[in-house]
Amino acid sequence: MKHQKRLNFFIILIGISLASVVNADGLMIDKVYHPYVQQLEREIEWRMISADGEQKHRLGIGKSVSDRLFLEGYLIVSNNESSIDAYELEAKWQLTEQGEYAVDWGVILELEKDRYDNNWELATGLLMEKEWGTWTGTANLRAIYEWGDTINAELESALALQARYRYSRYFEPALEFYSGQNTRGIGPVIMGDVKFSAGKKLHWEVGSIIGLDSKTPDNTWRLLTEFEF
Repeated sequence: MKHQKRLNFFIILIGISLASVVNADGLMIDKVYHPYVQQLEREIEWRMISADGEQKHRLGIGKSVSDRLFLEGYLIVSNNESSIDAYELEAKWQLTEQGEYAVDWGVILELEKDRYDNNWELATGLLMEKEWGTWTGTANLRAIYEWGDTINAELESALALQARYRYSRYFEPALEFYSGQNTRGIGPVIMGDVKFSAGKKLHWEVGSIIGLDSKTPDNTWRLLTEFEF
């Protein structure tokens, strides 16, 4: 009952936020988040998004502080430069136990700050996941607020969907869809895990997202590696 009340609160909160927003005006292709937190988990993460000759890299270090809460900090580098462009803090909260309800739920909160300009971005979203046999469906629904000295303050929304086939621990093909005002894309992704020892593994993802309209790049590559220990 306690978890259900908490879940209802966050659903209402996100629903109110999304009711008054427009679609996100930037490229929304990125990592698809799952709603789970592993106790005592630590990770080093690198991911890259490449489109139209430009790249954005994120290097993160994270740690679970409980069996429900995971915190991570990122350094962000863009446009193939060697200097850091922005910083980001992220918190993921697992709301329900896996299999407790028909859909597993989580919440994510992200705060990003430009290094050189006084520009900020605050994002919050619902993370949803459900299994059907050997298939897993995941949805990320976000509300994003941007403000600062060199950008207009605005409230936005974004959607990411993933359908994943659990062929084996080492290889899982998936199909992803992304939506925002300047993003309509769909494409294949492959991922897998490589175990080294107890509690240590490398998770990898490679995807190619094809633009579905004139505002989205024709092809966006996304790569991700996470070393968990």
